[in-house]
Amino acid sequence: MPGVAVKLYSVFFKLLLKHRLQNLISISAADGLSDSFGVSTRSDESVAAANPSFTDGVATKDIHIDPMTSLTVRIFLPESALSPPEPDSLRHKDHFHHQTRSDRRHSYGPNHNSPAPAERNESRRNSYGCNNENLEPYGGYAPSAKRNSRKLPVMLQFHGGGWVSGSSDSAANDFFCRRIAKVCDVIVLAVGYRLAPENRYPAAFEDGVKVLNWLGKQANLAECCKSLGNRRGNGVEVKKLNVQGQIVDAFGASMVEPWLAAHADPSRCVLLGVSCGGNIADYVARKAVEAGKLLEPVKVVAQVLMYPFFIGNNPTQSEIKLANSYFYDKPVSVLAWKLFLPEKEFDFDHPAANPLAHNRSGPPLKLMPPTLTVVAEHDWMRDRAIAYSEELRKVNVDSPVLEYKDAVHEFATLDMLLKTPQAQACAEDIAIWVKKYISIRGHEFSY
Repeated sequence: MPGVAVKLYSVFFKLLLKHRLQNLISISAADGLSDSFGVSTRSDESVAAANPSFTDGVATKDIHIDPMTSLTVRIFLPESALSPPEPDSLRHKDHFHHQTRSDRRHSYGPNHNSPAPAERNESRRNSYGCNNENLEPYGGYAPSAKRNSRKLPVMLQFHGGGWVSGSSDSAANDFFCRRIAKVCDVIVLAVGYRLAPENRYPAAFEDGVKVLNWLGKQANLAECCKSLGNRRGNGVEVKKLNVQGQIVDAFGASMVEPWLAAHADPSRCVLLGVSCGGNIADYVARKAVEAGKLLEPVKVVAQVLMYPFFIGNNPTQSEIKLANSYFYDKPVSVLAWKLFLPEKEFDFDHPAANPLAHNRSGPPLKLMPPTLTVVAEHDWMRDRAIAYSEELRKVNVDSPVLEYKDAVHEFATLDMLLKTPQAQACAEDIAIWVKKYISIRGHEFSY
């Protein structure tokens, strides 16, 4: 069972969350609260400022990617990106030794092994954590055009918060994404999608797809910039390039995000959703399957659903037995769904709520990417998440489930639980599975 501190914190958490949700419901009913621009963070929530230097092994920056909405992303770039690119001769060597890990959770599916630690860049650093030649005037990291940069996979992360709270730059989400960027050795794009009730369904889902398309646009712009730069070097005049060889808009601002242009490999893209963010990730995965080659060079190779916010009209055993469980209990979650779904569409078998609903549109399950599902023993949503994973396995999709004993909803992402051994273990377990699909050496990891 969870400890006394967790139980007490859960009581206060649910009281505050219920009060917030009820206030939003009353305000929404009175004023409408409809705003197409929307909000992606709440003023009363603790946020972490972006830090574009590698003071703790990860540099971050915020980008507002849609001028018509509040949609933003926070980029988490691990310091390992500064390491020299791996020689081709080493890419296919299987020189990792793995040791089975089975002490921290029960796994539905094959066993897996643990990878070696990620490489760290040990070259000379200045006080900002960057090489001197890679320093912007404001003290942040800037990729050098003089050397070939290491390419890392990209992970799109969708935060939790019951549709109405949370953000890409919250203190808890910042800590979690830094941890994931380091253990998985990936560039994390934390998506600051629009919150409800200002923007109800399908706003958050559309924002997720928009970020995936933006990633593809960035990759194409970076390749175009590289091609045009080569042409200019051959004496060809290119009017859209500035003195640094970057594609610029009408105001002279660069259209290419330099960190992604230098270090991102969008052909190895992973989706990770936390709580209600898991619902968004699954939707984005379906849209990626539907788009197919239209998304190139972006390719979604896997997704991770961490205690997804699934629900349905026919209650499961866990929904009955654990309805009053810790933190996000069922009554509070129902209020969140009332704020998220349009009034005329409110239905627990809505495609956004129930992944196995009969009216769910999209590609067949057999076309879905490999899906890792993380569930907690004391979470009323666990059974539906497990059922979805089982349906994926029936059509031969790699979809293991990791169930953590004595764990609660958001045990690996909630602020007071982030530094627990179980939260760290969960991040490491995710890294083990994800690396099976993002390793440039091929499928050398087993799970």
